[in-house]
Amino acid sequence: MATFDLEGTFKTHNLDTAPPTSTEATEEELLDYFKTMYTMRRMEITCDNEYKSRAIRGFCHLYDGQEAIATGINDAFTQEDSWITSYRCHCVALIRGGSVEKVLAELFGLQNGYTKGKGGSMHFYNKEHNFYGGQGIVGAQVPVGVGLAFANKYKTPEGEHMPVALSAYGDGAANQGQIWEAANMAALWKLPAIFCCENNSYGMGTSVERHTSNPDGDYYKMGNAIPGVKIDGMNVLSVREGMKFVKEYCASGNGPIYVEMNTYRYHGHSMSDPGTTYRSRDEIAATRSARDPIEFVKKCLIENNMKDEAELKEIEKSIRKEVQAAAKKAKSSPIPPMEELYNYVYAEDGTKEKAEKQKFIRMPQYKNSVQNA
Repeated sequence: MATFDLEGTFKTHNLDTAPPTSTEATEEELLDYFKTMYTMRRMEITCDNEYKSRAIRGFCHLYDGQEAIATGINDAFTQEDSWITSYRCHCVALIRGGSVEKVLAELFGLQNGYTKGKGGSMHFYNKEHNFYGGQGIVGAQVPVGVGLAFANKYKTPEGEHMPVALSAYGDGAANQGQIWEAANMAALWKLPAIFCCENNSYGMGTSVERHTSNPDGDYYKMGNAIPGVKIDGMNVLSVREGMKFVKEYCASGNGPIYVEMNTYRYHGHSMSDPGTTYRSRDEIAATRSARDPIEFVKKCLIENNMKDEAELKEIEKSIRKEVQAAAKKAKSSPIPPMEELYNYVYAEDGTKEKAEKQKFIRMPQYKNSVQNA
């Protein structure tokens, strides 16, 4: 067990309390973060290579550089909490009940894929793990996420902690009108909704300074009356502790909150974007050397005498082999049969007898709820 300083990794808006300025982590926890994030990194690099060899077609938005966000959030959440995100969703799908093989098979458009080869890069989904997918329309996931927050409040008895619902979106989506409308509803109804902006500095190819009227580019303040927290999205421990704080705030009935994760993507916006026409190679290299989320965890492990460089190199080598084997296995999956095109479009049985029955019908006030036997 070691103690880590988090001073300066948070900023708050309209809040009387804040996330902690230090935290503890065990060797087991740090090693798990390292393995998870390195697997994400190798999976996304594999996607890059497979796209260039034309095994993956269509849209493909990679997450490498942002791995600490998904990893830290997942550790702060339980499986009862809901999560919906943008089209940059491969790694969230992986950590929310997926596998490298299933993710890659989906990207190849094959039967054993995450959604049986029908969704592709932008449309992963796993209801069992309360992961409600990646969305192809900029910002469209946020109102759906607020709907998930409404459902979580609706199903929770009065006075109990509610599961939260996180809607993740990029800085390029932050000024979408639907986000403002959804935030207003969430505030009026005090929903356990987390509006999480993964600010990777560039909305497609446009820098933050050029696409927001907010002079400081502070997305955690954009809820105005709604409170906000800014978190260092390259530090998995800051993300974990920040999101534990945020979750407790929302789950306790205080209403929604805005979260800004400052992060950086190493690839361009998508595979069709080289990512070097609006930023320099030196900028990307400087971020890799100074702020890389995986290197941060490696440093934590080495400096606290939990693992040495050679041990971590061996783990990296093992993970590279595992991802390579998963890619090979994914390619062996069959092509989806024709009938898969119309599976899950219509209900197989729409009879009243098989319809789901709600435990109660809730009006806006708990006291007006009708409890069913």
